[in-house]
Order: sequence, then C-alpha cells, then structure tokens
Amino acid sequence: NYIDTHVHAKLNKLHVVPSEVCDDETFLRRVYVDLIGLLPTPAERAKFLADADAKKREKLVDALLEREEFRDIWVMKWAELLQIRTINGISPKGLQLYDKWLRDRVRSGATLDKIVRELLPAAGGTFENQTETTPQLLAENVAQVFLGTRIQCAQCHNHPFDRWTMDDYYGFAAFFGQLGYKNAQDPRELTVFNSGTGETLHPVGNRPVRPKFLGAGVPDLKPGQDYRAALADWLASAENPQFARNFGNVVWAHFFGRGIVDPVDDVRVSNPAGNPALLAALGEKAAAYGFDVKKLARDVCLSRTYQLSTKRNPTNEWDERNFARQTVRRMRAEVLLDCITQVTETATALPGLPPGSRAVQLADGRTPNYFLTTFGRAPRATACSCEVKTNPTLSQALHLLNGDTTNGKVVEGKVVERLLATRKPAEAAAELYTRCLGRAPTAAEAERIAKRLDAAEDKAAALEDLFWALLNSNEFVFNR
Repeated sequence: NYIDTHVHAKLNKLHVVPSEVCDDETFLRRVYVDLIGLLPTPAERAKFLADADAKKREKLVDALLEREEFRDIWVMKWAELLQIRTINGISPKGLQLYDKWLRDRVRSGATLDKIVRELLPAAGGTFENQTETTPQLLAENVAQVFLGTRIQCAQCHNHPFDRWTMDDYYGFAAFFGQLGYKNAQDPRELTVFNSGTGETLHPVGNRPVRPKFLGAGVPDLKPGQDYRAALADWLASAENPQFARNFGNVVWAHFFGRGIVDPVDDVRVSNPAGNPALLAALGEKAAAYGFDVKKLARDVCLSRTYQLSTKRNPTNEWDERNFARQTVRRMRAEVLLDCITQVTETATALPGLPPGSRAVQLADGRTPNYFLTTFGRAPRATACSCEVKTNPTLSQALHLLNGDTTNGKVVEGKVVERLLATRKPAEAAAELYTRCLGRAPTAAEAERIAKRLDAAEDKAAALEDLFWALLNSNEFVFNR
C-alpha cells in the first residue's frame, strides 16, 4: 500500500534491500500482541494456519480490530498522554471519573479530534476534569502531546535547537490565560472555569501577549470567547497538518517500536523525520480517516513493511532508521503481565479492578504493582513518551527467574496438570510451546525435551520446569 511505496522509495535510494516477509506463525503472534495485547491460543493458531485463503491476514487484522481488547490498548495509550493518575490533589474518585469518561468516549467510537475538542475547553470540578493549574504547564503538555513538540526551553530563552521563541511560547500559553480555579464544596476538589478575561504577560517587558497558534497565525478572537475552544478547533483542523502527522507518528511507533520522528514527541529542526514523505502520507490518511486509529492501524498492519521479518540481510544489517526490517520489541509491562496471566490461566489481583481484569485496564498510572514498576510502566507523571520503558534490565530478568509472577502462576494455574490429564507428556510439552511461543518445538528441541522427560521420575514437575523456562525465554518476552 502507500506505506510500502514511501518506505521502498527511500530504501531504493539507499541501495538497501528489505528483509523477506515473515511467516504466518510470526505474523499471527506479532499482530495479536500489537493489536490486542494478548497471545493467540493454540486453537486460534491452528485455525489461522489451516486457512488457505490468500487474504487470511487481512481477515485476521479486521477481526482483531473489532475486539474490545483493541480499544483497551488505545485507552491506555491516550490515558498515558493525558497523564491520568492520582496526583496534584486529584482524588481517586476524580481519577475514576476521568478514566470512565475517556473509556466511554473511545468505546463509543469518538476519535482523537473529538476528544480534544471536548477535553481542552472542559470546565467543572476536578472530580470530572483533571488538569494542571498553570497556563504554562497546560501549553507545554498540549504542544507535546498533540503536536509532538517540546516548547519548554522557550519559556525563558529562545529555543537553542529549534524555531521556537519566547514570543511563540507565551503566545501559545495565552490560550489558557482565561482559566480560573476556585475551591469546591468538597475540600478535595477544585472547580475549573472560564473567567472570560485574563492576560498572559511576557516576562520581557511584562507586556500582555495575544494568543497565537504554534507555528501559525494569530486568531481573530471575539471578547468573551473561550480561547481554549478556539485552540481545540485549530489543533485538529486542516490548517494544522502537524496534529495529523503527530497522530500518524504515534500510531506508527506503536507498531514498530520507534517513530518516523523519534522520540515521537520531540519534533524539531535538529531531529528530522527519517522519511518525511511517509510521515506526510500518514498524516494525510489520518486526517482523511477522521483520526480513526482503527483505520490507520489497519493500513499499517496490512503493509508489507509491517509484515517484514526481523532477520537481517547484508544490506540492512546496520539500518535502524528506515524500516527495512521489523524490530524485535520487548512487550510493554502491562501486556507482558497480561500474557503471562493468559498462558498460565490465572488471575492477577489489580487494585480498583474486578477479578479477571487485565493490567492494560488499570486507570491509575500510580497503581502499586511491583511487576509493572520493574518492567517500566509509565507513571504518567509527565507528557513525555519516554516514560514507557521497554529496555530489558537485570532486575527484570531476576524477577522473571525468581519472582512470584512466573513461579507462582505456573503452579497456581495447574495448566500442566490439566494437559497431562488428556495428553502424553511430549504432547503436553508441544502444547506449552504453542501456548507461549506460537510455534511447535523444533526437531532438536523436541529431541532434548523427550530425553529430559524420559529421565524424569515426576513428569509434571519436569513440564512445569519447561513452562517456567519458556516464560523466561527471550522469545516469549519479545515481540518479533
């Protein structure tokens, strides 16, 4: 599709040959993890591999996009960008209301532009509207989240590595100059309102600043008009292509582990896009689709570029920027915990959620959970995309080796016990492989497993050891 056209045009200029398309087993596991944050079951794997339809990958993507788990993934991602967490005096009640509002909007099909138009001019109690309390912080967060632009440096001096000046910074912050705050009846709550008046003063000369769109003109605002509503209308309009490009870049980074501009929220002159034509095309499609993440995700997943193998060839061995192959990516913390819970057929106790809930459904970025903290869950303290950590660390390896998340769940779930009730030990071992890795054991692996099982007096204990080893393998932890 159009994605491949732009990717291959760049690769041709560089004389780089893309990797081959991945096999069905690899694609199946990859797209399940990326779209719904779960692994394919052995039954789902068998059905997909047996399907002879040439469009079976397309059918699979379409089916996964309709699942509730897909919406949960994007609620989590938008919640990170909007910093939904208990902080700054926001009570758990306010957090739950904020999360419910976002979840209801996403599930009802509201696109990001509609969410922005509702969110930015919001007024009322902080039980329902969680917000920063200074125009400068609000301006910085809006620019970083919705435009991918960090303007913080321009608060006290002209940006040394980009085009933004202090005039740009305070002109953008002036859109939030009308905001007022007062105490509500509940001492835990503030009431946010539009005062209809208010000036933002430039620190140089202490002069009033008119609201100015970032990188664009000065709007014609009428007396008493809500500046934030005017900003929201401009953000998602055709006059502002950066909103659409940022949206496309965020979606792209989800499926490739890095953005076309990377990090996705650091667009600047000195950090150019790796493929400007591709970024522009994604932005145009995002706008044409009405900022529907489902439609853009479908384009990405059905592109040849997404379906490439992670195996390197001599021409793309060192390429890390032009998407000549798919990237080996560690599952993010919430998805990894959910996948371990899924394959062990257990439940994870998550504060504030009913039994059987998934980690991606947690409303609060500060919910205490040792596993999620160890594996780099975003605390949502800032608008920075860098908060989500997917780099492997020694503490992560030690926790998988010795922690209750793997050891405890392997025993608690009694999966091995149930498998041995209906299968021979070798068949149970093969089932564990397909359950965890999405593939059958190789001939060499099957031979080693058979020898270990023959020598084991306790077959169940030996298979639990195998289960534990699979959960600790790089092939389980990483999406390839």
